[in-house]
Amino acid sequence: MRLVKGVLALALAAVLPVQAADFVAQNDDKPQVVPQAAGVQVLNFWATWCGPCRKEMPEMSQWYTQKAKPKNIQLIGIALDTKENVAKFLQTTPVSYPIWRYTGNNSRAMMKGYGSAVGGLPYTVVRAPKCGVQKSITGGVDAAKLDKTVAEVLAACKK
Repeated sequence: MRLVKGVLALALAAVLPVQAADFVAQNDDKPQVVPQAAGVQVLNFWATWCGPCRKEMPEMSQWYTQKAKPKNIQLIGIALDTKENVAKFLQTTPVSYPIWRYTGNNSRAMMKGYGSAVGGLPYTVVRAPKCGVQKSITGGVDAAKLDKTVAEVLAACKK
């Protein structure tokens, strides 16, 4: 009976939404919740040990400043890494968008909740919670991929 309860608990944990305390802001450790009522959001999951993640961040930062922020498109970088590693990385590669950290204990289940079948990094989700549209990009992104995916999400919302 205990085994059944344990398996049931694990199954529920895999499908339940991420708790607020599972995301914290890098700069102050305050719990964060991904807004469900926002317009278009870009969630980029990354880690300091991930080469393609490190490569894409300067261009993503520029894209956010020049294109996303003026159009009220949210971009949040969500690190699957330690506070110390992220802080050290951001000293050499600062970004213009908010950085959060995932502090839960099952990053694969969390990423699966955002549509990642693989759990690999980098992984980017472009979504519009109000109209229920979400598109994902596995692997590195650049400004052109972000522009294209945001346009696809916006177009799908107008249907």
